[in-house]
Amino acid sequence: MSKIKILIIEDNNDIRESTAEILMLADYEVMEAKNGKIGVELATTHLPDLILCDIMMPELDGYGVLYLLNKNPQTSSTPFIFLTAKAERIDMRKGMEMGADDYLTKPFDDVELLNAIESRLVKKDKQKAFYSKSLEQLSGLIGNTTGLNALQKLVAERKVRQIKKKQVIYYEGDHVTGIFLVIQGKVKTVKLNEDGRQLMTGIYGEEEYFGITSLLLQEPYAETAEALEDTTICLLPKEMMEELLNQYPDLGRKFIKILSNHLLDKEEQLMQLAYHSVRKRLSEVLIRLAKQEKSGEPVVLKVSRDNLAALAGMATETVSRILSDFKEESIIERKGSQIQIMDFKRLQQMKN
Repeated sequence: MSKIKILIIEDNNDIRESTAEILMLADYEVMEAKNGKIGVELATTHLPDLILCDIMMPELDGYGVLYLLNKNPQTSSTPFIFLTAKAERIDMRKGMEMGADDYLTKPFDDVELLNAIESRLVKKDKQKAFYSKSLEQLSGLIGNTTGLNALQKLVAERKVRQIKKKQVIYYEGDHVTGIFLVIQGKVKTVKLNEDGRQLMTGIYGEEEYFGITSLLLQEPYAETAEALEDTTICLLPKEMMEELLNQYPDLGRKFIKILSNHLLDKEEQLMQLAYHSVRKRLSEVLIRLAKQEKSGEPVVLKVSRDNLAALAGMATETVSRILSDFKEESIIERKGSQIQIMDFKRLQQMKN
């Protein structure tokens, strides 16, 4: 069995050599680069299993290294850990948004180093299980086609991103970087009006794609996407998706089918906003959220009043009042931000 290969890109000789010594004692195969330019060359030639990279370096800094490796399909999914001085920690948000998996603050000890590496390698192995699951929805639509196989290969080569609750994935007006696949968790899309109030236009759970409209229209994102909870997503880059859609028309047709279903959902949402009572609108929102849950009964929803208000197109105070009514009628139970649906049948009767 071949050893796991780790590339260290670090311009400080003492740090690079001491880190390499620790890794070799742990039975890893180690490659060393004294600047970013050499590091990129080694990464693309030898394809390491994990990369440790300093941020501030001559020739090419750590951000440049990460950018170039992300553009290369052979290295884009390689786990990438930044090595950073304490003074640079404020810049780590930029690195994590670019696709870095983790960072170690210098000076670090051997336990911190080995734990960070082991954690990233284990997560990479777990991704393989996510990929087959995340393609089930599309597989059911497409069947066994070359288009699906090509998409599956693209997903398998991509690196997943961990998104914290309330972290913005992209803003309305941002240039399109691609479409996103939810591996775990939930993402909401919202539109803001001039006074800052928001209308939630969609909620996307496991195995669902978002950002398709903007990719197909070749226009900036028309809404803001934000994580509703700690979420794992995969970005399918614009250039790669365009190439797949042009090469496999069957894939394009099925994405249009998914998009059409989203459009029907939004039309239904507009009808509700225009003609339904506030009680009926909130019951419909609760039913829609309940159907996305993959748990048994009774269904427990983890959703804030603000998000319910944005979905139903009403004031937060109105949501609170109706939820209190539903509780008195034994339709739901409330525990903090959790809503437990006790009588799903009555909610459906209200909807109908």
